[in-house]
Amino acid sequence: MSGDRITGETFATRSDVIAEHGMAATSHPLATQVALDILKAGGNAVDAAIAANAATGLMEPTGNGIGGDFFVIVWDAESEELYGYNGSGRSPKSLSLEYFLENDYSDIPQRGPLPVSVPGTIDGWFAMHERFGRMDMADILAPTIEYARQGHPVADLIAWYWDRSVPVLEEYPGFVEQFTIDGRAPEAGEIWKNPGLADTLEAVAEGGRDAFYKGDIARSIGDFMEEHGGFLSYEDMAAHEGEWIDPVSTNYRGVDVWQLPPNGQGIAGLQILNMLEAYDLAEYGFGSPEHVHLFTEAKKLAFEDRARHYADPEWMEVEVADLIDKEYAAKRRELIDPERAARTVEAGNPALNQGDTINLTTADSDGNMVSLIQSNYRGMGSGMTPPGLGFILQNRGEMFVLKEGHPNTFEPGKRPFHTIIPAFLTRDGKPWVSFALMGGGMQPQGHAQIVINLVDFEMSLQAAGDAPRIHHTGSTEPTGQAIQMTDGGVLNLESGFSYDTVRALMKMGHTITWALGPYGGYQAIMKDHEHGVYRGASESRKDGQAGGY
Repeated sequence: MSGDRITGETFATRSDVIAEHGMAATSHPLATQVALDILKAGGNAVDAAIAANAATGLMEPTGNGIGGDFFVIVWDAESEELYGYNGSGRSPKSLSLEYFLENDYSDIPQRGPLPVSVPGTIDGWFAMHERFGRMDMADILAPTIEYARQGHPVADLIAWYWDRSVPVLEEYPGFVEQFTIDGRAPEAGEIWKNPGLADTLEAVAEGGRDAFYKGDIARSIGDFMEEHGGFLSYEDMAAHEGEWIDPVSTNYRGVDVWQLPPNGQGIAGLQILNMLEAYDLAEYGFGSPEHVHLFTEAKKLAFEDRARHYADPEWMEVEVADLIDKEYAAKRRELIDPERAARTVEAGNPALNQGDTINLTTADSDGNMVSLIQSNYRGMGSGMTPPGLGFILQNRGEMFVLKEGHPNTFEPGKRPFHTIIPAFLTRDGKPWVSFALMGGGMQPQGHAQIVINLVDFEMSLQAAGDAPRIHHTGSTEPTGQAIQMTDGGVLNLESGFSYDTVRALMKMGHTITWALGPYGGYQAIMKDHEHGVYRGASESRKDGQAGGY
């Protein structure tokens, strides 16, 4: 039976996965199975999320790994509260803005030693586990350690991305030796082993987070970076600490939409929704010219604020509460012309206070739910691969600005602006949907579209992700690498929007392309309180899987 017969939507690929006791949705079927095995063995949603993240780091190194950063939102069923964790690492303390300027850098390089910041993922695992976990960490990491030693078959899409990454990263030390087979990417279906990663995870399972940040692993990273012209040191590793933070929210037509505050970009999705709340999108209909146009114009306004104001909160000059305030949204909304695409917009001025990626979600029989997102940035990261450790260091430092006077300007020991964002929805104080949609600047756009699909257009969980997506590009970037948008940018529409809509949008002044992507990668779990079950959905554009028991 086709998806439209089940869901009423012609673009639906399948119906939701439904299960009573537990659910996992990840971008790799084997990682989903690892998470389910943990749940069946007595672990909770937090244990399962850590296990799945470890597995994706091995199985999908094109998008994540323990050399990267980590953000999570946890619904704790016992306290009936949401908890957020910012597991992003800081820039090297021995590296300065002056170094870049004196060496004639206008932007931080995309790869190599200079964009490397402290990897925060392992710290995030242990912080989450200490507060909410149930199983021993050794048991949680055991499935990935076994897969790393014995091998697993590489999935088709991952093999394609891996093959594209090798020519880009092969020049960087340690990459060819640890992430190729005789200098090439593994083929789809070929067995891949990573004994170095197995050794690293075994050390972490036995010695805890300190084995990674204060032991031989940290020393190896520091020595490697010094040898190859980098600045990340043992002292930077040893000083790392993530932090528990309070998620922030806006209410959209009775649904509380939760994100983490900056240094991530999640509140851009909240700003988009706040501006769109005044329009009857349901009346216009999904895929109508009005729906696409209004969404795009709200995105343009939110992203100029993103470029000007979002940064490590210790350096922000604007309060998050002001950026996601409804009255501020109403002022910004006045700039939207319902008949014409804006060619240029500027950042707003709320009250000043003179301050490639994977996502997965899990849920357990007690009602705990986890939304986790983790990344190296630019797919496989910096290319810098410390000897024998089995992972690549991230390049998040590229996101800093190399000009004075911006909240995201490079500083020693500072967290860069981040693109990766988990999300959560609640209704009437109860957990409803744990989800994320990864993909650089697509993420807040995608998050807002998922909420709109669920709330305005009343789609099923799977159909909300299958629906053709809108991806506007051309807004100013937080790195300063792009000047202010002056030409309206480019509206990328996925296949599925009608030619009538496209023609109408072109008449409004939008520049339209039929891009292959990126349109993001979606994973979601919904709590069906009426029936006491979970519903799961996974990205139809990737190799992922939602599964339950």
